[in-house]
Amino acid sequence: MADGGPEPASHEAAGDTWGSPEPVGRAPAIRPFLLTAGRVSGGGTTPPLPLETQIVSTPAGLSALNSLTFEHHDIVAACRSPLSVAELAAGLRLHLNVVRVLAEDLRAAEYLAIYVPNLRATHDVSVLRRIIDGLRAVPD
Repeated sequence: MADGGPEPASHEAAGDTWGSPEPVGRAPAIRPFLLTAGRVSGGGTTPPLPLETQIVSTPAGLSALNSLTFEHHDIVAACRSPLSVAELAAGLRLHLNVVRVLAEDLRAAEYLAIYVPNLRATHDVSVLRRIIDGLRAVPD
């Protein structure tokens, strides 16, 4: 200042990142219902996708990748190889029901293929035993 007083602090000096060219990342305060426009998984007419449901991007989804927005883009990009709903939610740090709703939207647009496991097979004791035996066979 001309009167010899202290200079106003710049944004960077004050610890403010508004002037920073680097992205700050996803806002942690965004509520899940904002990402899904208030919709819930299943919409009341169908059951929500089970956690073990496998999701994989389709060729149409990968072609449209650059035109998708935010979470839609992240989901299609992450699903280049099959992921379960639970793995996808954890990997993208999104609420599980948000992933369910957005995955259903992307399936309707034919950007994702969704493979729901056979419930009889997942509750079959012999399948569970084979899974346990397989896990035990994995070296430490």
